[in-house]
Formats: sequence, structure tokens, C-alpha cells
Amino acid sequence: MNNKIESLSKSFLNRHLGPRKNDIHKMVSSLGFSSLEELTDAIVPDCLKGDSALDIPGPLSEHEVIDQATSMGRRNLLMRSLIGMGYYDCHIPPVIQRNILENPGWYTQYTPYQAEISQGRLEALLNFQTLIADLTGLPIANSSLLDEGTAAAEGMTICRSACKKKKADTFFVAESCHPQTIEVVKFRALNSGVKIITGKPGDFVFDESCFGILLQYPCSDGPVEDYASICEKAHEAGAFVVTATDLMALTMLTPPGEWGSDIAVGSSQRFGTPLAYGGPHAAFISVGEKLKRMIPGRIVGISKDASGNPAYRLSLQAREQHIRRDKATSNICTAQVLLAIMTSMYAVYHGPEGLLEISESIHGLTADLANRLKGHGLNVRNNTFFDTLRINVQDKDAIVDRALKEGFNLRIYPDESLGISLDERSTPEEVEKLVKIFTQSGGANSGAKAAAGLAGIPPALRRKSGFLSHGVFNSHRSETELLRYIFMLQGRDLSLTKSMIPLGSCTMKLNSTASMIPITQPEWAGIHPFAPFNQAEGYQDLIAETEAILAEITGLSAASLQPNSGAQGEYAGLSTIRNYQRSIGEGSRNICLIPKSAHGTNPASAVMAGMKVVTVKCDEQGNIDLEDLKAKADKYRDSLSALMITYPSTHGVFEESVCDIIDTIHECGGQVYLDGANLNALVGICKPGSFGVDVCHLNLHKTFSMPHGGGGPGIGPIAAAEHLANHLPGHFHHTNKNLTGGAVNSAPWGSAGILSIAWSYLKMMGPDGLRNASMTAILNANYVAARLKNHFPILYTGKHGMVAHECILDCRAIRKDTGVTVSDIAKRLMDYGFHAPTVSFPVADTLMVEPTESESLAELDRFCEAMISIREEIEEVASGQAERDNNLLANAPHTDKMVVSDEWNYPYSRQRAAYPLEWVGENKFWPSCRRIDDTWGDRNLFCSCVTPEEFPED
Repeated sequence: MNNKIESLSKSFLNRHLGPRKNDIHKMVSSLGFSSLEELTDAIVPDCLKGDSALDIPGPLSEHEVIDQATSMGRRNLLMRSLIGMGYYDCHIPPVIQRNILENPGWYTQYTPYQAEISQGRLEALLNFQTLIADLTGLPIANSSLLDEGTAAAEGMTICRSACKKKKADTFFVAESCHPQTIEVVKFRALNSGVKIITGKPGDFVFDESCFGILLQYPCSDGPVEDYASICEKAHEAGAFVVTATDLMALTMLTPPGEWGSDIAVGSSQRFGTPLAYGGPHAAFISVGEKLKRMIPGRIVGISKDASGNPAYRLSLQAREQHIRRDKATSNICTAQVLLAIMTSMYAVYHGPEGLLEISESIHGLTADLANRLKGHGLNVRNNTFFDTLRINVQDKDAIVDRALKEGFNLRIYPDESLGISLDERSTPEEVEKLVKIFTQSGGANSGAKAAAGLAGIPPALRRKSGFLSHGVFNSHRSETELLRYIFMLQGRDLSLTKSMIPLGSCTMKLNSTASMIPITQPEWAGIHPFAPFNQAEGYQDLIAETEAILAEITGLSAASLQPNSGAQGEYAGLSTIRNYQRSIGEGSRNICLIPKSAHGTNPASAVMAGMKVVTVKCDEQGNIDLEDLKAKADKYRDSLSALMITYPSTHGVFEESVCDIIDTIHECGGQVYLDGANLNALVGICKPGSFGVDVCHLNLHKTFSMPHGGGGPGIGPIAAAEHLANHLPGHFHHTNKNLTGGAVNSAPWGSAGILSIAWSYLKMMGPDGLRNASMTAILNANYVAARLKNHFPILYTGKHGMVAHECILDCRAIRKDTGVTVSDIAKRLMDYGFHAPTVSFPVADTLMVEPTESESLAELDRFCEAMISIREEIEEVASGQAERDNNLLANAPHTDKMVVSDEWNYPYSRQRAAYPLEWVGENKFWPSCRRIDDTWGDRNLFCSCVTPEEFPED
């Protein structure tokens, strides 16, 4: 007995699963089955049933996995990396690290599609947008992108779309850009038919074929160039200018928007985010007014709520991919929200004066270092600079060896010159050490103050405009004030710390504390992505182990961790297919079949990979129409590249014909891509590779228990069959030089800094735990469907009337009969303390519910009780007991200000509005604003901080 208790106490699975053993028996019995295994066996099609056993290690206890992660981290050698290339060490204010990065009140939120319960996060993101707009001098910024390289590629896409020259197909990339950015842009261009020319910007001759150029400001190797005349030439030729830039440098440099750049991109990493072996870091993009409708990703805007008060919401392209599909401007769904919030808080904490103090110190120390190296007769190649010097040396190997012994990594150029990039952590003492490393002698230290000012910045490029004048950046200097601001915003957001978030296809499960611990340990957080491999042995072990486990889970041969989002995983997987087909002389294959039910990012990703999308119909049961699929596969037999399929389907069922579908594609010479958004219903039950899938992506931020972070970070690795393995994404810094695919991400292994979260989960779950998690997810979904089916019809079901891991509640008749919309239901759920399920996707006027395996029976019952109670409120409208336009749903959500107001002009009680069920009052979450007017917000776009005086009255 004691051994059993000890075993349960050490079992992570017991902590991860919501339903207890007795609950599972009760739930399974209510569905007419005798066991979880029997339920699963009845739902999963026979053609998928084979050897599903997972040959992976585990399970480990929480303490064991923390110890292993810590030991593995010690295999990383923590050095002072002065390599630069867009990655800089910095100080993370402890108040931000502890209360945002390590706080589940911030990292367990979902993308802020339900704005009324996301006001805190939206305000922080608006601060980020203001920071970017102010520093770049371009008025429209989004709420983050994935990384600098992919942001530059998005900038290229904007230029091509905006260019009025119909035959323009050439994009110029300055050779002074970061090499990883050049690599990402070149690979994106390969699939989209764009010609890339690299060289010196001053030598480039614009002609009718050029639609845009990419510049680096400051240059990757240090110089600060004046690009004003180049911008003039580009604009005269009808081309657009993209500038990759550095936020810290822009506190001292003239913003790109002031000397003619149309688009600015870059990374905000050095604003308080750890190096983390390359990510995650929040990239940025900003544009001029004329390009605002083309900017990719999410834009936070200011609108008004039902009381006329300002409120935040996602503007413009909030769900663009689902509306425009293959015509979307980008496949980006969400990006790096948590990191963008950290960046914004770093700016709030330091304010304009503090940021300028940091940048002046960096620049002053760089000037001091340059002067002292020159004084010793060394050739510093760049006379202009912000933080980076490139030095010609005669004894490169000896200098590098001395630097390593002193704990420094330098940038080594192919011509054997050396680079030094200083950062926020640099000090006069460090400069003294560097001088000795290069000269073997010190000499007088002129000091940062003596060399400060603007020694390396040309007079014409010295910033004259102000920035961050809004009050939020000038009000929270003390830690007490910032702490209160952080927690004030946190209190306006619903996260998993409050209640279940039942979003279909989004898998909002437990993000265990044990798995989160390693990410902020210095040995994991402080490693530069281009550090020598012998300094990152812990990371290389982590990467190798995780790739091997993911390959085993999928039944495929190899995996790549480079994609750092699900949508980027789609692009990477399809690009892998195209790489392979080109290698065997079938590069003309470019048709991608995509079911009508697919995620909106699927068509957008296919277009990004250079494919033409052909839509496949679905039948009345929501399954892929097999006859239509066969007809189209045969029609495009000679040009068929791939089929994109989500399994279980986007409609939440295990389609019985999946094996026939896959066989059909293979018979026509195509490849099968599996969108892994729903893989959490497959892990340990069946392996995609075993039923014919060629490549799939996996959302580590969903299936493998990484946090969503309010809309990012994520990791979307891909796994591929043996014939595709050598065509996975490559990178100039990879250990595996056999990979023929190009880079899809700036960092060699994407967001490696958070990989330990998924690794920890896999280790703690072990093979049996992963299978149990999948089966319990299926159980929870079917339990919810069974409880709600008499109140909200279940739109699609599979064999035996069962669903997979999610179910779709059909509300179409409700809208037709009563006028109550799914949006009304979503807003009313806020009054019950719940986030809404997925609204109107994949079918309009429906709600897609995914409870996940982490939710307890008690929480599932509370959610069902809330939905049943709302159904009764709808019936009051249907029967005429409640007015159609003035009822509990139409006026939802109800805020505390409404409830305590002296006026109450509603035909129902305050009690029913705020506390519709008895248990709601036990842990009441109050929406911080009333329903937001989306139309007004799109018509009046405000996407940066404004004062009350600047905000229009109507």
C-alpha cells in the first residue's frame, strides 16, 4: 500500500491528467463502454491499428527530470558571446523575469481573440507596437513576428504585393545583412519565384525588374550607412525599401522611416530577452500608412465598448487566413506574444531616458575600444559604428585562443578578420580585457564617458526626434510601480490559472511548473545561437534526444526543430516535399490538394511554398469527399505535389477513409502532408508514418504541453519519412551538412531555448503516459459531447456517434430561430468565468470545444452546466420571455461597473447577469470592459498609444 502511494506521488501522469481513476470509470460507463481502451478502440479506424508501442524512455518524476535538465544544462559552457549578428546578451529585469516569463498568469493565456477578457495582454502589446513605431519612425507596427530573418522575408512579400510593376520579379539584398537573414530570404524566394541579387547597395542599378531592396542598419559587421540616396533611387524606380534594424541603436540613430525606408524589420531580443540559443525572441515589423493593409500577423488596435469607453482588440487581419485562405497576405497565425510583452515591459521599466543611457554606454564603450585598438596599430575596418567593430588581424588563431581562455566568443569572418559586438552587459573592465586579448597589452583606459557621445555615428544620422513620450513609458520607474502595473494588467486577462479554456484545435492543457524551470537557468538562457558547438553540448544532446523521440512518436525517420510555429512548420514541411521533388526531376509538381475543412493557414502555407491550391469538397458528414478527391488527384496526376490533411479531421472525427485517401495520393505520385494540430489524439495510439504520411508538423506548444504565451511562443517541428529526410531545413551553422533544404528560420534550431519544456513533458510522461493522455483527451471530448448533445446538436460524429478529441456544437438553428449568435454565447460565457470555445471555425455559427486531458471531471461539469444554463437563457428569447435585442446574451459580458451602477435598465436582475450559477461567485472573474465594437475599430485604426485628447468621440 505504501509503495502504491509513493508511486502515485511521484507519477507526473497523475498530476497531468484531470480525471481521477474513479472519474474515468464513471465517464467511460456513461458513454456505454467498460474501459478507456475499449472506448478508444471503438473510435479509431481499423486501418490505423498496428504496432503503436513507443520505444522512448521514461517516465521520470518531476524532480528527476529537473535534475536531468540541470545536469544536461551544465554541458553548455557559459561564455561572454560578443558574436553579434543580431543576438546580444542583456539584463532581464528580475521583476519581469519572475512576474511575466515565470508567471502562469501570463504564459498560459490564449491568443486574444476574445478581447473583453484579454485587455491586459492587449495593452502590453499596444505598448510594444508603440515602442516599435516610435523607434523605427514608421506609424504602423504589428504585435510581433517570429524572428528577424522571417520578418525580412515578410517585408519582401509586402514589397512584391505593393509594387505596381507587373513583371517585377527581382529583390536586392545587401551583402551587409546578417548571413542568416540572407539565407532565410533566399530560400523563401526560391519557392515563390523571386530572383535574389546580393551585393553592395551603392553598386546596384535599379531597373523595371526590381520591386524591392533589403538593407541592414547598422550593417552586420558594424558600419552605419546613409541610405537616403538609395531610397530615392528605389522609389524613383517604383521599388520599395525594407530595412533590417536594431532597436537599441535606433535610440541614437535617425529612424529608417525618417530617411525614406518603407518597411522596418528586426528583432527585439536585446530588450530584455535571453539569448536562449536563438529563441524565442519577438521580431517586429513596421510600415507606412500606405502599406497598413498588407502588414502580416496581428495588429492590436483601440476601439470602443458598448459604453463608449476605449478598449483594445485585434484589428484588421485578426483571422485573415480563415477568410482569404490562399489569397492571404501571409500564413502567420500567431507569433511571439509573451516575448513582445517582455520587450514592452523592458521599455516601460527603463523609459526613454533609461534606454538612451544603456545605448550611450554601449556606444561609448565601443568607441573606447575602437580608439584603443587603433592606438595599438590595429586596423579597425569600420569608422562608423554603434556597437560592432570588425578588425583586421595577422594572428587570428592566437587571438581567438586568448579570447576563449578569457571567456569570450568573437565573430570569425571567412577572411580571418574578427568581429566584436558589445552589449548591455559590457563594462570598462571588459573593454580592458579585450584590448589585452588583441594586443597582449592594456594601455590607458579612456573610459566610457570620455569616449561617449556619438563618436561612431555620422552627423547626418544622429537621432533628433524623440520617442516613447506617452505616459506609460514615463510612469513606472520603481519596481513597486512596475510590479503593480504588471499585476493590474494580469488581472484583466483570463488564463488557465482561472478556468478551462475549451478552444478546439488549440489544446490548452497543463503547462507543468517542473517543465518550465530549466528555461531561465543561465546554462540554458545564456548561450548564443552561433556559439561553437563544444560550448553547446547540452543543447545538442537536448536537440538530438527530442528529434529522436518525435521521430519515434510519428513513425517517421527524421525530425527538424527549426520551425518555430505551427504555420512555419507547414511551410517547412511543404518546402521539404518540394526540395525532394526537385531533386528527382519532378520540380514541375506544384498542385496541393487541401480539404475545404482545413485550417486557414494550410492554403496560405501552400502558396508560400510555391504551390497552387485546389480545394477538395467535404461530404454532409464533414468528411473529405473521397470521390471528389480521387477525381482531382487523377486530373492533376502529372502535376500533383501534395495533399494537406489534418487528422483527426478539423471537424473533430477520425475519418474512416483516411487510408484510402493516402493511397490515392501516392498512386498519383504525390506526397501526403499531415497537419499535426490534432496530433494529441494520436500520440501513442497510432503513428502517422505507419499509415502512409510522408511529412507532418507537430505543435509542441499544443500536443507536448508548452504554453501558448498569449499567442506565442511556439515550436512547430516537422518529421519526415526516409526519402525526405535529407531535404529537411538546413542552415549554415548546422552540424548536419547533408541537409539540402534552405533555412526557414534565422536560428539553426529555431526556438531552442524553450525546447526543454516539451522534452521534460515527454520524459515525465513516458510511452504509457503519452498514450493515456491521448485516450483521456478523447474521453473528455466525448463526455462533453454526450452531456451537451441534447442542448446543442453535435455537428459531426464518426463511428458509433463518437468524436475524437474535440466536438463541434451546432448553433446555426439557434441563430435562425432566435437571432442569438455564437458571438453572443461566447460573450455570455465570460459571465460564467469561461473563455469561449473556437467561434465559427471550421463551420460558421458553430462552437468547437476541446477540453484536453488536463481538465478534471468537476471542471468539465462546470463548463457543461454553464452551456446548459446559457441554452436555457436562449430558450427564454425563443419563447418570448426575453426581448430579442435586450437580454442576458445580447448585453454580455456584464462588468462589475455595470452591476454596481446606480442605474440598471435591463429586464433581468443583477444577480442573473453576474452570478448566473451558484458556483460562479466562488471565484468570479470580471471582464474589464463591455462588448467591443469591432467595426468601429477597423474603421478608425489606432495601433499605438494615444492620449484621451487624440481619441475621437465618435
